[in-house]
Amino acid sequence: MRIIGLAGWSGSGKTTLVCRLIPALVARGYRVSTMKHAHHAFDVDKPGKDSYEHREAGATEVMVTSANRWALMHEHRGAPEPCAEDLIPHMTEVDLLIIEGFKKEGHEKIEVFRRGVGKPLLAVDDPNIVAVASDGPVPETDRPLLDLNDTEAVADFVVRHCRLGAARREGVA
Repeated sequence: MRIIGLAGWSGSGKTTLVCRLIPALVARGYRVSTMKHAHHAFDVDKPGKDSYEHREAGATEVMVTSANRWALMHEHRGAPEPCAEDLIPHMTEVDLLIIEGFKKEGHEKIEVFRRGVGKPLLAVDDPNIVAVASDGPVPETDRPLLDLNDTEAVADFVVRHCRLGAARREGVA
């Protein structure tokens, strides 16, 4: 499974780019999954739901399943937060896994950069950043510069860089 990360400061447009890249790559016939790092206070479960009650009762893992999807919630219960590398084996094999966030980890990443956010360029100190997707010029780096607003060009870069090769076409409209 090929992996590319999207890293950047809050407000830079990582999620927006991921949500544009997914359909662009799926339209080319690639199977794509994502992993997103969230703030520590996030929760997908709600009080009053059976799954919430199971977790509150002490279950380490709770799987919720239906005819449409399944979700597995794992409670750390005091264990340290896992890194992306530890979580990847839990993902189903696809052509490309896009990891959003985890900006300090060692996988290859495209930095999403907007000068208007007022934060420094991550690529200056991170050798794992292979390109910068920006809404303007970025003279502080020698990495390939991608137009943040040109989804097809970013998708082209991802396909080339990750060596995705010929896509599976069955079931693709």
